Amino acid sequence: MYWVGFALAIAVAAFLVPAGARGLREAGLVRENYRGAVCAFPLGAVLATAALVALAPLAFLNDRADLDLLEPELRQWLPYLLGIAFLGFLDDALGQGAAAATPRGWRGHWGALREGRLSTGAIKAIGALALAAYVVSGRGLEDWRYVADVLLLVLATNLGNLLDLRPGRAEKALGLLAIGLCLGAWTFAPIELLGIFAGPVLVGAWLTLRETAMLGDTGSNLIGAIAGVWLLTTLGGDGRLIALAVVLAVTIYGELRSISATIESVPPLRWLDSLGRA
Repeated sequence: MYWVGFALAIAVAAFLVPAGARGLREAGLVRENYRGAVCAFPLGAVLATAALVALAPLAFLNDRADLDLLEPELRQWLPYLLGIAFLGFLDDALGQGAAAATPRGWRGHWGALREGRLSTGAIKAIGALALAAYVVSGRGLEDWRYVADVLLLVLATNLGNLLDLRPGRAEKALGLLAIGLCLGAWTFAPIELLGIFAGPVLVGAWLTLRETAMLGDTGSNLIGAIAGVWLLTTLGGDGRLIALAVVLAVTIYGELRSISATIESVPPLRWLDSLGRA
C-alpha cells in the first residue's frame, strides 16, 4: 500500500500548493521570470511543506495502525531531501540580493571561494555534499562505488537547478525519468518510495507552466534530489555508473554552453519543452 502516499500527497497538494502560492504573492514574495512575468516565489518551499503535511498522517497510521503506508527506506533518504530543500531556500532567501554580483554555476562559486568569499551557492554545494556522504553511507559499498554514488546524488541534485531555466522543464525531466525507471525496471518502487514528494511536484507543475509561480532553488534542487535518489535506489551498480557519466556530461555542458539554446535548436525537444506552457 505504499502507493497511498503518492495519492494522499496529490490530494494535499491540490489544496495546499495553490493556497501557498497565493500566500507568497500576498506577502510580496514574488520574482520576475525570464519573460518578465511576476511569479510567486519560491514555490519549492510550499512543495516541501505539502510533502510534510502528507507525511504526518501516513507516519501516524503506519506506526499506530500497523499499516504499510511508508516505504521503510524513506527513513534513509528523508534527511537528504529536506536538507536540500532547506539549503535551496537559504540560497533563494539570501543569495539573490544583488543578482549581478551573485556567483552562478560551479565556476562562479569556485571563483568566489578563491577570492575569499563564501557564496550561498557554495554553502549549498558543501551542504549537499555532506548530506549525500551521510545518506549514502552504511550501504556496504566499495570505496570507489561509494564515492561514485555520492557524486551521482550531488550532481543530479544540481542538475535540477541547471534545468530550471524555463517553466515546467525540471518537472517534465523528473516525470520522464520516473516513466523510464518504472518501465525499465517494471516497478512502481520510485513512486512508492518518494511519492509524498513527487505528488506536490506534479501539482506544482500546473502553476509553474502557467507562469504564476517559480520553483526557486528550493524546488529545483528538491526535484534534482528526488531524481538522484530514484537513480540510486532503482539502478544496479553498472546502471548507476552510466547515469553518473550522463549526469556529469550534461553538467559540464551546462557550465560551458546554454542548455536552453540547445533545446531550442532541436525541434522535438523544443516541442516537449514548450508543451503546456503559457
